Amino acid sequence: MKKIKTSTAKKPNVAPAKKATLPGEIRIIGGLWKRSKLPVPDKPGLRPTPDRVRETLFNWIGSDVQGARCLDAFAGTGALGFEAASRGAAEVRLVEQDSALVAQLQRMQTQLKASMVEVVRGDGLAALKAAAPASLDLVFLDPPFEATWFESALAAATKALKPEGSIYLEAPIAWSEDALAGLNLNLHRYMKAGAVHAHVLRRIID
Repeated sequence: MKKIKTSTAKKPNVAPAKKATLPGEIRIIGGLWKRSKLPVPDKPGLRPTPDRVRETLFNWIGSDVQGARCLDAFAGTGALGFEAASRGAAEVRLVEQDSALVAQLQRMQTQLKASMVEVVRGDGLAALKAAAPASLDLVFLDPPFEATWFESALAAATKALKPEGSIYLEAPIAWSEDALAGLNLNLHRYMKAGAVHAHVLRRIID
């Protein structure tokens, strides 16, 4: 009786099925909710502040965030506002116009039990103009880069800012000291990371 030989040929490699692409995510870098994930949906123009820039920003402002009243006027994923709240801000208002992003921000606020965070659906520029004069310690301005009203947003933010407060501005260009001086602002800190020009601005005090 003949023996049946067992084949030793290797089975062809079969690539595993690809997993469905999930929305991106970023993490809160420091404070109470350090390493907590914030989802980043695939939406045109949505551009969360990069981790390295956020880390540098909060190193710059340091203890100024403790007990601060903050407005994140173009909240998007909420990365800046939730980071401030995580690090001890007393009040953080997140303003966002997109209804899906607003719902996501509300879910994160509930998940984190962030009682100091208020999520508002609305126009960021209008929210800045409606803010009481000299009422805010920190204003985060990260509007769409194609926006044409950076100057209007900065002017409104300056009026809402306390004398010792700070504005964080992300823009597609570096703002010159001359341009800022015309808005009664000076450049306190600046960095460039890829396409992002990050500025910390403070009011000029006579």
